[in-house]
Amino acid sequence: METILPYIKCFVVGGLLCAIAQILIDKTMLTPARILTCYVVAGVLLGALGLYQPLIDWAGAGASIPLTGFGNTLAKGVREAVSQKGLLGAFTGGFTSAAGGICAAIFFGYLVALVFRPGDKNK
Repeated sequence: METILPYIKCFVVGGLLCAIAQILIDKTMLTPARILTCYVVAGVLLGALGLYQPLIDWAGAGASIPLTGFGNTLAKGVREAVSQKGLLGAFTGGFTSAAGGICAAIFFGYLVALVFRPGDKNK
């Protein structure tokens, strides 16, 4: 039973974050883009306050993969860069810490576009 517990934690936390977003879409006038932006900002704020890392430690990928985890990565990168480079780190830390994920998203998005040939669905 102990080997399946991390998967259950991951599923519950990731599913809860997705369920909250779906409720916001259904019950408010917020657009999905605004909700996604709110998730990133929430991750930055919770990461800057040191409240998000314990959730990642407990839930693993269920907390680090959603957009709140991306915001936390940005906050962590800025915090580390500021401690090493001073004020300049506030401008470069987020880019440095998230560069691998952003590059992977661009590369795999391009690869999928080449394979599946996206087009206008109204034709």
